[in-house]
Amino acid sequence: MERDLPSGARLIVGVDETPASRWALAWAIGAARLHRMPLVAVHVSRAPAHPFPEALPVQNALRAGEEARCNEIIAGVFDEVAGGMPDDLTTVVVGKVGDPGYHLVDLAREGDLLVLGRSRRGLLSRLLLPSTSMYCARHANATLVIVRQPSPPDDPEHSGERARRFWGRRHPQP
Repeated sequence: MERDLPSGARLIVGVDETPASRWALAWAIGAARLHRMPLVAVHVSRAPAHPFPEALPVQNALRAGEEARCNEIIAGVFDEVAGGMPDDLTTVVVGKVGDPGYHLVDLAREGDLLVLGRSRRGLLSRLLLPSTSMYCARHANATLVIVRQPSPPDDPEHSGERARRFWGRRHPQP
């Protein structure tokens, strides 16, 4: 799989099924077009994997099935974001099984651009799953771009009311 990746500077984007990942993919497609870079879309499944898959033939088959599912997820996200794989870009799809941060850092080398989405996570999610973007920020040799999921627009009817209540509590009106 590594030998199938384009040479030179590449734009590597982590893809999963979250809204933040969709924003990151849209940003990455635009940046790849702008800078004429090949786009490498990576999905890493956190499915449990045996440390020595060669020892268990069943585990090897499960890994191959999970990597095929990763490719289906990437194709689905491309369909939602761009209506399919862009024809004007060199696009490579990579599916892996294991820790996302480790595999993304392993794929990205110096001179590459690594793009990740970052969404708002709850306390329980932050405790149970490590942050892939923080891992990549600490370990990647490539330039890292983190695309935040935009905040939903405030409802115009209620936003003014919320501001009046906030201002009224702290600063009494004369």
